[in-house]
Amino acid sequence: MSWYYSAPVNWFVKLSGYTYSNLARLFMRLFVGVMFLQFGIRHLVNYSELCNSFPTVLHMSSECSLIIMIIIELVCSLLIMAGFLTRLSVIPPICTMIAAEYYILHDMLPNLPVYGLDSTDPGYLPIMFIGIYIYLLIAGPGKISLDYFISLYIISQKGKYEEEELEDV
Repeated sequence: MSWYYSAPVNWFVKLSGYTYSNLARLFMRLFVGVMFLQFGIRHLVNYSELCNSFPTVLHMSSECSLIIMIIIELVCSLLIMAGFLTRLSVIPPICTMIAAEYYILHDMLPNLPVYGLDSTDPGYLPIMFIGIYIYLLIAGPGKISLDYFISLYIISQKGKYEEEELEDV
């Protein structure tokens, strides 16, 4: 009887006690990178149609705003997926998503009703991206990233060990 009771408890402890934080960060980086990359590819493919109708940001022309957005979407997505300069690479997408949210709520749709729980309006998408990017900014890229491997190389060049330098990673 004790084995019957202890088996589910042991599985519960094993499933809830072990964390795969580095694998989770890799998944989050790849997921958000692919999702944001598709916007960059769509903007690039539809460049000629969007060139004159893209919203202006910081008093730049539509074309200049679109080019900057495409660069941020493509370059930052690839850097985030590779885990290279991750914490730095999430800052431009956070800024663009804040601008997109502002544009959705204030400029593009001035008569937009207040969001409710049943709302299907597009304003939630930038907020979701902002949340994921802030998570990556706080959590970092994890050990399955170029940032981590480069830091190991730099540490080894100093003649030190990983445990000394990267205790909190």
